Amino acid sequence: MAVVVLDGLRNLYNSMRAQGIDRYRFAYQRGPVTFDVMFLIDESPYGLLFGAQGHNLSFEFKVERGFRVIHPQLDKPDYSTLCNLLGLQYDPNNTFSPAGFLQTFNAQIPAHANPAQKAEPHDVARVRRNVEEAHKRYFCGWRDNTVRGDNVTEKNLHKTRELLGPKIADTCARKNISSCWTDIPGGKVDVTDP
Repeated sequence: MAVVVLDGLRNLYNSMRAQGIDRYRFAYQRGPVTFDVMFLIDESPYGLLFGAQGHNLSFEFKVERGFRVIHPQLDKPDYSTLCNLLGLQYDPNNTFSPAGFLQTFNAQIPAHANPAQKAEPHDVARVRRNVEEAHKRYFCGWRDNTVRGDNVTEKNLHKTRELLGPKIADTCARKNISSCWTDIPGGKVDVTDP
């Protein structure tokens, strides 16, 4: 079983923790492609998300203890698209793998987090798949379902967990609160604790 150790994440992780940053966004250039990368340390295992800027490609790796990605792989369509975007041709003497991609990436991970580069929910929404009403990616507030005589839905809790993190989703489940979303960038508000 292939294991890739991303020891370059260690300093970034420590910097994020010291500044109270749970979700961080930075750019990674590989050949002709620039990726939006998000490192999410409020999940277990940690999430490492890649979104190719200007292209319909995103993928995610789970980062275990010790900053290990165990058996990194991509779905065939994502692998094919990544190879095409990077301009790679099949070469049996020089194969390309997700593990190799991550090893090259490891050398370019920033050591320090800049608080201005926190990953916002709409940043994560561009990369994460299978969330309710994915076109509505801008957080716009909370709805107290108890006041309305209603219950928070599992789909809403899933979206909250994926885009805002497990701590906030757990609070929403406990307090019967739904996260509210809009497709209008001007309607977004800063995330507060529900």
